[in-house]
Amino acid sequence: MARINGSSSPHSYSSPSPSYSSTTPTKRNTPYLPTPLETLGLLAYPTLLAFGALFSIVSPQTRGAPYDAATGYATEAPSYFARKDNVFNTLFVKRGWAWITIAFASFVLTHASFRSRSGGGGGGGMRKTGAAIGRWVLVTGWWVLVTQWCFGPPLIDRGFRFTGGRCEVATEAVAEGAADKAEVFTAAACRAAKGRWSGGHDVSGHVFLLVLGSWFLLQEVGWVVGRAGFLGAREQRCVVMSDGAVKGAGVEAGRVRSGGEEEGEERTLGFGGRFALVVVVLCWWMLLMTAIYFHTWFEKLTGLLVAFVGIYPIYILPRFVPVVRTLVGLPGI
Repeated sequence: MARINGSSSPHSYSSPSPSYSSTTPTKRNTPYLPTPLETLGLLAYPTLLAFGALFSIVSPQTRGAPYDAATGYATEAPSYFARKDNVFNTLFVKRGWAWITIAFASFVLTHASFRSRSGGGGGGGMRKTGAAIGRWVLVTGWWVLVTQWCFGPPLIDRGFRFTGGRCEVATEAVAEGAADKAEVFTAAACRAAKGRWSGGHDVSGHVFLLVLGSWFLLQEVGWVVGRAGFLGAREQRCVVMSDGAVKGAGVEAGRVRSGGEEEGEERTLGFGGRFALVVVVLCWWMLLMTAIYFHTWFEKLTGLLVAFVGIYPIYILPRFVPVVRTLVGLPGI
C-alpha cells in the first residue's frame, strides 16, 4: 500500500518502486489536486485575466473610453475587439459551445487512439470513445445549467436576480400590462423585450464558456496524445485504487504499449487534435480580449470560479473515487 513520505511535500505520495531496491521510494503526485502540468495550465487563466485587467488600466485608449456593461462603449471603441459585433465575438464566442463540440467530435472520430482495439478489459477504442462522450455530456450539462436553462432561468440569471438585478424596461412593461412576467427573469428574454439588465452581479458568461470549453479540450486531447509520448510527455496522474493504494493512472489502462505503428499514430495530434488546438488558442485570445474590454474584474473572477467548479468533479474527483472513475473514466485511458 502507498504511504506518505514524511520528508516530502504534503502534496506528494510515495509507494514502493518496482526496481531491485524495495527501499527506494517513487514520488507520486497527489490524486486530490491537479498535476504540476495541469496546475501550470490552470494558472494560465487567471494570468490572462490579470494581464487583461492591468492592460485596461494602463492603456490610455482603454482607460479613457467610457464603458457601460449593457450598451458597450459610449464613444468609439478603443479597439476592434472591444466592439461586440466583431467577427470573433459574433461567429466564435456567441457560438462557442458548438465550436467546442465540433472540435471534440473531430478529434474522437479521427484520432488513432479511438480506433485501437487494445485496452484493459477489452473494448479499447470503443470504451474510450464512450467514456469521452460521457464526459462531454457532463461538461455540456454544466454549461447548459449555468448559461441556458436550470429548471427555468439559468444559474447566471438566477444569481443576477438574487443579488438585486432586474430588467428595467420589462419591469415597466409588466407594470403597464404590456409584457409577461417571465420576461424579467432571463437575460435573453430581457434583450428580446428591448430591456436592460440593471443592478445585481452579472457573472461573466464569456469567461465561463472560454475557460470551461478550452480546458475540456485540453484534457480530452492532451492526455490522449500525452500518454502516447507526444513531445516527450508522460503520465503524471495518480489514482486511488479500491483498496486505498495510490498508483499511477497507467494501471487503469491495463495494457503494455507495443511501441509499434499504432502507438506512433496515437502520439500525433492528427487533424482533429490540430483543429482542437486552434479552437483552444482562439478561446485564450478571446479570453484576453474579454479581460481587457468587458466586464468588471469581479464578474470575470466569478466566471472563472464557476468554470472551475465544473472542472473539478469531472476531471479530478474520479482520480480518488473509484466508483466515479468507473462511470466517467479518465481521458486517454
